[in-house]
Amino acid sequence: MKLLTDDIRERLLRNGRVRDQIAENLPEAEPDFIPVVKLFTPDAGCTWLITELDPREPDIAFGLCDLGMGYPELGYVRISEIESVHGKLGLPVERDLHFAATHTISVYARAAHKADVITECPQALDQAATAAAAEKS
Repeated sequence: MKLLTDDIRERLLRNGRVRDQIAENLPEAEPDFIPVVKLFTPDAGCTWLITELDPREPDIAFGLCDLGMGYPELGYVRISEIESVHGKLGLPVERDLHFAATHTISVYARAAHKADVITECPQALDQAATAAAAEKS
């Protein structure tokens, strides 16, 4: 399975270009994109929610990374490294064909930090979104 289709790659690159524009004009601002794609190991508990690709180096992605050790974190990862990962049974990383993001990456990160794992639980995500909104007001 191709991890990043042409459409997904273009959406990720578009977000990367927006990040660059924001960094150029408002260096203190941090974009908060909705994840474009979810990648996972079916046999190892690793998950990546990717929001963007660096337009200057499109092998570098940004997103929420969970290597299954209880410490999900926002950061950069190489797509080529993700493609080289195989789980305990030798299965490669797959793209979640049914993933449809409902919140921004900061909400997924907040919920993941509380749960120690990337979660798609609607209640956990709604609580994280509510907490984030309360902090902003």
